[in-house]
Formats: sequence, C-alpha cells, structure tokens
Amino acid sequence: MRAADALRRAIPLLQDARIEDAARDARVLLAHALGIGHDRLTLHLPDEMTEPQAGLYEEALAARIARQPVAQIIGRRVFWGQSFRVTKDTLDPRPETEVLVAEALTQPFLKVLDLGTGTGCILLSCLKGMPMARGVGTDVSDAALRVAMGNTRDLGLEARARFRKADWFAGVTGAFDLIVSNPPYIAADEMPDLSPEVRDWEPHLALTPGGDGLDAYRAIARGAGARLMPGGRLLVEIGPTQGQAVAALFAAVGLSEVRILPDLDGRDRVVAAVKPGLQDECGCA
Repeated sequence: MRAADALRRAIPLLQDARIEDAARDARVLLAHALGIGHDRLTLHLPDEMTEPQAGLYEEALAARIARQPVAQIIGRRVFWGQSFRVTKDTLDPRPETEVLVAEALTQPFLKVLDLGTGTGCILLSCLKGMPMARGVGTDVSDAALRVAMGNTRDLGLEARARFRKADWFAGVTGAFDLIVSNPPYIAADEMPDLSPEVRDWEPHLALTPGGDGLDAYRAIARGAGARLMPGGRLLVEIGPTQGQAVAALFAAVGLSEVRILPDLDGRDRVVAAVKPGLQDECGCA
C-alpha cells in the first residue's frame, strides 16, 4: 500500500473516533511509522510502505483511536524548540507552559530548582537559554526521573543538570536564584471532565493533588523562602481560575512583587513572585 492510500484510509477512522484534529494526527503518526520527520511526509506519500511500516501505522492508529496521546505513541514532543522524550509516566509538555520558560529567561540566573520536573522540559529549556546556569530537578516518580535524565543526555546537559527523588523541598539543600514548577493543580471534582487523552493516559499524580487543587502551591509557598536567595524568583504554572488564590498564598508567606501572567490565549497561566532582598545577592551562593 502506498503511504498516500494509508493516510487517506486513516483520516476517517480517526474522525469516527472523534479525534479533534484527525488529519494532523494521521499525518504525524504516518511519519512516525515511516521513520521520517513529519515535515518530510509529503515527499514520501507516493512511496510503497513495507510490512513493518504498515503494521506500525496500524498499531499507532489503534492507540490513537483508544485516545492515547500522540506524544506518548511516538514517544516525543517538541517544547521550546527541542524534542523531549515523553512516556505514560510523565505529563505531555504543553505549549502554554512555554510562558513560564519565557518569563524565567527574562532575567539572568545561575542556580535553578525545578519542583516536579517530569520530563525535565522546564528545567532543561531554562538551562538551554542560560548557558552559565546549573539546575536541579526533583520528582517523586522514579520513572519520571529516568525520562528526565534521558532528555538531559539527549540535549547534552549532563554537566549542568542534576536530578533527585524528592517530595517538593524534602531533602533539597542550598539556595537558588530561580525556582520553577508546573505542579499538579487540577481539583478532584474537575478530573471527570478532562479529555480522555489526559484523564485516562497521563499520570494522575502529576495532574491532581486532590481536594481543591491548591495543596502543591501551599507546599511550595511554605518551603520557597528557605531555598530562595534574597531577590530570587519563584515561578509556577497555574490553572486558569487559580491566579488570585495562588498569589494570595505567596503574599501570605512574605514573597513580594507577586504577579499573575497570561498565556497567549489571555488566560491566567503563571504566578511570579520574588523573595525580598537585594538583587545583586542572587547567584552568589
């Protein structure tokens, strides 16, 4: 079967499964089966597929019809211009999280801590954009830490990134001029309304802390002061309705310059705060 015929057959199958962008997903999965970049797919549509390629495409389509995320099927997701490994043990890096990275890179930093690192996409993207910096990523999941370390090797950042198993700040020592996190923030009663790709395939530990969804921010607020240098920054991703609540938590522990930043769709996406102190003290420890 020619690749073009396989693609023509696949699109309606995904549409029948109510896949939102069936044509795009069919093309990405076909490129994966052919072992090429999806930007080169058009050049290869006239090619005859081998049996292994056709079999891999069928498997990928079946997984997508079962609502497995494309990034998990192909094992990769592009984030901040870099390709990151993705598995069922990590969150799929999302474009809106790039708002946090962009804000982190607006000011210099030398030591960064990423809480709940997952794939490591935030930490490693920050380090790519700040060549003199070093960082630590923590996570409670051994499987996620393995993924993050694999991404570190892929990006050539082994000398500048370290990882440790930790529940938020537990066991973390030293001081940092930047702390970042995309913690679990979905409230328990919101979980049933998530898309099947998220609810059924991504790790619940990374999605929700239960309850009102704010427990991770409470833990971060309690511990950030002891790990931030004077003048150091704290940046966390939030759900679009959580800005005021998280900002209040940070202000209550004495953090200053608390701001709520929007994503490209205009929704609240990041809360930023600063530990009071002289900016020129940052990075000296």
